[in-house]
Amino acid sequence: MFRLLDRRAILAVVLVIALFGGATGGIAQEERTVLNLNWGREPPTIDPSLAGDLISIELAEELFVSLGRANDVTLENEPGISTWTLADDGVTYTFDIMESIPWVRFNPDSGEVEQVVDDAGNPRFVDANQVAYGIMRTLDPATTGSYSYVLAIAIEGAQAYNEADLEAISEEELAALRDAVAVTVVDDYTLEIRAPFQAAFMDDILGLWMSSAQPSWLIDEAGDFWIEPENIQSYGPYALKEWIHDDSLALIANPFWLGTDNIPQPQIEEIYGIMLTDESASFANYEAGLLDVAGAPLSELDRIKADPELSEQLYIGPGDGTEYYGYNLAKPPMDNLNLRLALSYAVDRVAMVENVVKGGQIPARWFSMPGLVAAPTLETHPDLGITYDPEKAQEHMALALEEMGLSDASELPPITLMYNESEAHARKAEAAAQMWKDLLGVNVQLTTQEWRVFLQTLNSGDGPQIFRASWVLDYSDASNFLRDFFHSGAGGTVRANWSSEEFDRLVDEAMLLEDTEARRELYAQAEEILVVRDAVVLPLYHYSNVSMTKPYVNRPYGPGHARYEKWSFND
Repeated sequence: MFRLLDRRAILAVVLVIALFGGATGGIAQEERTVLNLNWGREPPTIDPSLAGDLISIELAEELFVSLGRANDVTLENEPGISTWTLADDGVTYTFDIMESIPWVRFNPDSGEVEQVVDDAGNPRFVDANQVAYGIMRTLDPATTGSYSYVLAIAIEGAQAYNEADLEAISEEELAALRDAVAVTVVDDYTLEIRAPFQAAFMDDILGLWMSSAQPSWLIDEAGDFWIEPENIQSYGPYALKEWIHDDSLALIANPFWLGTDNIPQPQIEEIYGIMLTDESASFANYEAGLLDVAGAPLSELDRIKADPELSEQLYIGPGDGTEYYGYNLAKPPMDNLNLRLALSYAVDRVAMVENVVKGGQIPARWFSMPGLVAAPTLETHPDLGITYDPEKAQEHMALALEEMGLSDASELPPITLMYNESEAHARKAEAAAQMWKDLLGVNVQLTTQEWRVFLQTLNSGDGPQIFRASWVLDYSDASNFLRDFFHSGAGGTVRANWSSEEFDRLVDEAMLLEDTEARRELYAQAEEILVVRDAVVLPLYHYSNVSMTKPYVNRPYGPGHARYEKWSFND
């Protein structure tokens, strides 16, 4: 079917033809060896200690395999570079690390992935010392990793070390805190980690990407630049072949990866990805045959579903996170609780899902996504949370105006909703702003930022009055969505400039309990604080996985992170 592309899409196609022709030899290959895709944006980092957004994490996990690894379909924690046993005390984990995993690097001169050797010419292999180094580097307060606090709760002594104030502590005191972290190298291939308490999800946390081995010799020499393509050394199923910042990034299969039952040797030789933030331009490239995988833009979903061929290439399935609008309580007028509640009740989430995003998403009444262990459900807590309610929205709006001494919503101070660059995010923001205008008379200005700048803005705590954000699961337990993101000092509370001792108490207590139903009840109480009593967030919907894949690509479909070593071509 012939269609006219807009000028941006045409330019993007031309650019991609040039890029793919120069980097991969084009797509006219007799035997497919390169998977062409769109990363969607420049990854802020591929450093396992610093990765905190989905693209950065997925790339880091291909380059560095940690102690464990969440299955991309079932989400169950599986062996990574280790298997482990738990002692009778319930808190001491012993990790047996695979032997003979070589460190590698891509040599652009030879065009091959090569083993890394030490100063004496001997191959370097991953061992317990480098895993311990990676863990301790993640926890080091000087590293400032955005996810370090999650790993810190799973290791005895780690929180005190990770939260140390470097300006107020002596080197001796810092060394004492470091020595108290319960990570012990037993021998070259055995690592012991002691947790501060028993929890069913503890091994899930210890298996996250932050526990990857890291090359101390390289980091000592190259510092922050160790992840650049001319420097990086890794050991996972793929190696970094090329990274042209803000343009493209390519992975190449690591022939020295030993392969395991759940992390096999790659079948696709190279993963080549461009960085287009425009979903429509990306899809135009997919239709032109320049991309093998792409997202399905909101503006095209109806046409895709109606097209006999494209509909066969569309996948819609369970997702892995929650989309929300956050309120910055430090920015008036969002310091007014009734205004926040009015805005939350005024958004019709069902209409947002059915008429805007259209991808099988689930309207959200609270933050935790469905299916998490110990998360509330509609069956267990039918009255929990917040939903579209015009009467309540207008009641809270009237109270807010009275409290602020205003006679009309037009007198409110300026309110800005910020989102990262995306056609989809723009459409959602426009829909929400229209709902607020129509029902409450509130005018909300919309603004956007590039992804890296957007993250910096949010994580500084100095964001706008309202911001678009999301949380994607790291392990399948409600603690990951509530304690890990909204406990005092965590990412969600920093962005909102909010904390609650009662919320902290509930999620801390729930984390320690063994009874799932008792935990569920505590998490339900925490959710009520988060979305209703304090109205810190406006939950929009729980994600679905909406993607387009060419018929010649074999891939697992699931809610977890992409594991490209499991993908293959069938032609």
